[in-house]
Amino acid sequence: MTVKILTICGAGVGTSEILRVSASRALGRLGIDAEVVATDVDHVHELAEDVQVILATPEHVKHIGRTYAQVIVIQNILDQEELTEKLGDALGE
Repeated sequence: MTVKILTICGAGVGTSEILRVSASRALGRLGIDAEVVATDVDHVHELAEDVQVILATPEHVKHIGRTYAQVIVIQNILDQEELTEKLGDALGE
C-alpha cells in the first residue's frame, strides 16, 4: 500500500517543497512506498482528507486543524536524520 504524505508551508513552494524532496529521500532509505505532495496552508484542508501523514514546521501546525492524519512537526527542514527518524517512527519502520 502506498502511504500518502502532505507537506505544508505558507506558499507551498519553499519549505513544503524542501520537505517533499527530503521526505522522498528518507522514505526511499526506509523502503517505504509513498506519494508525497507539497501544498500551501490555504489548501491543506482539501488535500488532507486522504493522507496518512502531514509534515509541517512548528509555525504552520496551527493551520492544519482537525485531521485523522498523523502530524509530524519538523524542527529543521534540512536535517535529513530528523526527518528519517520521525517518518520511521510514525510509519513503523
